[in-house]
Amino acid sequence: MLSHEQNKIVSWTDKSDTYTWFSQRAWVEIDLTALSNNVLQIRKLLSPGTQLMAVVKADAYGHGSASVAQTALKSGANWLGVATVPEGIELREAGIQARILILGATYTNEQVQAIARWHLEPTLCSAKQALVFSDILEAINFDSPLQVHLKLDTGMSRLGTDWHNCAEFVQLVARLPHLQIASIYSHLATADSPDPTVMKLQHQRFESAIAILKEIGIEIPRLHLANSAGTLSDKSLHYDMVRVGLAVYGLYPSVHLRSTIDLKPVLQVKARVTHVKTIEKGVGVSYGHTFIANEQMRLAVVGIGYADGIPRNLSNKMQVLLRGVKVPQIGAITMDQIMIDISAIPDVQEGEIATILGSEGQHHITAEDWANQLNTISWEILCSFKHRLPRVNII
Repeated sequence: MLSHEQNKIVSWTDKSDTYTWFSQRAWVEIDLTALSNNVLQIRKLLSPGTQLMAVVKADAYGHGSASVAQTALKSGANWLGVATVPEGIELREAGIQARILILGATYTNEQVQAIARWHLEPTLCSAKQALVFSDILEAINFDSPLQVHLKLDTGMSRLGTDWHNCAEFVQLVARLPHLQIASIYSHLATADSPDPTVMKLQHQRFESAIAILKEIGIEIPRLHLANSAGTLSDKSLHYDMVRVGLAVYGLYPSVHLRSTIDLKPVLQVKARVTHVKTIEKGVGVSYGHTFIANEQMRLAVVGIGYADGIPRNLSNKMQVLLRGVKVPQIGAITMDQIMIDISAIPDVQEGEIATILGSEGQHHITAEDWANQLNTISWEILCSFKHRLPRVNII
């Protein structure tokens, strides 16, 4: 008979498909119902005329790009955002026809030709890049205008033409053959901060750039500025479209934004107990004996480690959930295994499932918890889980 966990399975995405997910030592569960909820919640914040781009770069922040993209589109997203050309091609090969914006910079002949072939939409950050695109498309006799998105730097100091020079940049692109401006956008650097000073300054710069363009008679088909934090914090940032990544996956960019909408984490990490043993007082655990038992205790070995994406710096700091109880991880986290203290749980058996990240009963362990312990951000935690952990889609 299938367990409750096995009954939840819709599909698993390990391409080798050599054996079923429940033979795995560890895996990542993706709750597509939670994902759909998050998209619907975000849409409620938007006016009817504002579109939603689901950002699915980096394999949808480690959640599986194709299934996330398909679910997001069915739930109300209009666009998809990726970082690279191969990420866009992967979505096209999965049969996805929605408009796809490449958020990263692209220059090479091969990239431009692939963008044209796969009907992707690039970000242009400079006049030089625009001229490269136009020349290559001319050389390959591209017979329809390529939709391009012009990025202005309003304070991120990353990609984009300085906003002061927006008129010259936009006018040049508008004159080039084979290119059609689909949108003008910028990116917020501090929207997740409780202090809105820099965000407001960037917003003012964006508004000033748009005013300049309007004064010289340039028609602007679409504007977008807000990321997840901007979308949750200020409706005046929404414009014609918002680009939402982290919030789609059920996490808040900052604590002060938690009250805006009800998001549900999409990702959980599970692993099996592979060995159970008793150790005596004074016995060291794992490499370097960074943990020494101060009394007789029972420990379990769990089949997941830093090669799967658990940060080694969490050694002796993290907890896992087993039978709905929080138990401490002990000793150095190793490449493929961790040890946990199960002294408080009777009769633990090999094969039982531990929740590494996720929820059991009233307890939760989140990517935010790990990020706070490690002085990093939730985005990094989500993207860290390696692909030897199969992604399992559940409802």
